[in-house]
Amino acid sequence: MAVYAMPSDSVFPPSQSSPWPPFRAGLRAAAGVPAFMLMCSLIGVGGLCRDIGYPVGAAILSTFLIWAGPAQVVLFGSLAAGVALPAIAIAISLSSVRFVPMCVSILPMMRRPNTPTWMMLILAHYVAVTAWVEGMRRLPPLPREERIPYFLGFANMVMFAAAVATGAGYFLIAQLPPPLAAGLLFTTPVYFTVALAAGARQLIDWLALGLGFASAPVVALYAPPGMDLLIGGVGMGTLAYVIHRIRRRMA
Repeated sequence: MAVYAMPSDSVFPPSQSSPWPPFRAGLRAAAGVPAFMLMCSLIGVGGLCRDIGYPVGAAILSTFLIWAGPAQVVLFGSLAAGVALPAIAIAISLSSVRFVPMCVSILPMMRRPNTPTWMMLILAHYVAVTAWVEGMRRLPPLPREERIPYFLGFANMVMFAAAVATGAGYFLIAQLPPPLAAGLLFTTPVYFTVALAAGARQLIDWLALGLGFASAPVVALYAPPGMDLLIGGVGMGTLAYVIHRIRRRMA
């Protein structure tokens, strides 16, 4: 009887018969509030794309390729202003620097010794605030071999929902009252805050959240444009970590 042996460099190890159960679990986990929150925030991007005269396909494609609402706003706003394409590319890259700490913290949770580099690059593309917040909360209890398919299921569901909302916003945003459109955008940071609080387990987690909120007004006023989230998040998170280490040494 011939026995099939899975290659040693396979993404999914032999101990896992199929990646589909955790993938479907990720789909189900994202199909509720996470997908809805992203749909609310991406509606405005579709309307912005229509306002500058680009087709609906450009709006949807920007969601799949850029996968960051603020960077998409930078893209279409810069195109409307006639900014040169190289400058737009640099601006989008700088606005997405905030994802680097997220990748550094969540990718090691999914990587296994046999995980190829191309898979890690694909996973890095899916890392956005929603996927990061929920991943940091949902992945640790899972067996390591289930984390990649679960994360891919979750991230693909929220990305697909965001793409649908982008296309819908292209046609519907003009029909929404301005206060409602602004309120839809505000649902995303509210959801992120609630999700971070739900995932907080230790004093360092609450300390980082508290310092981030306390420093937000100062950082927003004095940080370079587009760098406030990075400075506030990384800076206050680092400060919380330093305080946590000092407290442990003194204990």
